[in-house]
Amino acid sequence: MAGTNRKCQNVMNGPIIILVEPQLSENIGMVARAMANFGLSKLRLVKPREIFPNEKVRATASKADHIINDTLIFNTLCDAIADLNYVYATTARERCGFKTVKSAVEAANILRYYEDIGHKTGILFGRERWGLENNEISLADEIITFPVNPAFASLNIAQAVLLIAYEWMKSGLEDLSDTAFRAIKLKPAEKATLHGFLSQLEDALDVRGYFRPQERKEVMVTNIRSVFTRANFSESEIQLLRGVISSLDHFSPKFPRGSGAPEGRDRKKLKQM
Repeated sequence: MAGTNRKCQNVMNGPIIILVEPQLSENIGMVARAMANFGLSKLRLVKPREIFPNEKVRATASKADHIINDTLIFNTLCDAIADLNYVYATTARERCGFKTVKSAVEAANILRYYEDIGHKTGILFGRERWGLENNEISLADEIITFPVNPAFASLNIAQAVLLIAYEWMKSGLEDLSDTAFRAIKLKPAEKATLHGFLSQLEDALDVRGYFRPQERKEVMVTNIRSVFTRANFSESEIQLLRGVISSLDHFSPKFPRGSGAPEGRDRKKLKQM
């Protein structure tokens, strides 16, 4: 249950995403969608070029309306970060200066720490064409950069937000290998249930002359048992397999005889199961 509570907290908390002079409404919408995907909910815009909000924003936000509806707009970057305690600036280019540069993984863990002790944090993202200017980066505490291909370092603004939002979500997981879509591990069936299935299967195969030559039957049975024992079937899975075998028995008017099948064998043994 601790993991579930953490996921609920992720939706309500987290750093504020700040877009500086975004040029395209579609990109703002895709940023909101990326934020919603990974549990961020607070968005601020500094002098967006187009009227906000609009239909293009909502269409590309793909129902992340709670983020669009609560977005705040500012005339200056200083105003947008005035109430924050710690701010990161993102860039894909090498910068000269005195700012410490962190990877997205490092930054996400630092942001998680500050958020957990009640500090307000934010992450700056620049314009689609040229990113943040040096004077804007100078207002941030540290820089986040991404390990992109140096020959093609330009990131779409929504992609950049997605990367840091993903690392933010990961920083709150107790188990980094966990996933929301993993199937629940079923309890293995009791051995008595498994042995009953194996007996049914062996009898059905025996009737059809599967075990030939007969002197190899013991080895073949051992191999079959090893295969099905390794699978760790649940009770319901074994019942399904038994139903398959029973169905084949029911709809076959006469068992096809394999080479080496006992001529006098009938179906009475299977029907008694």
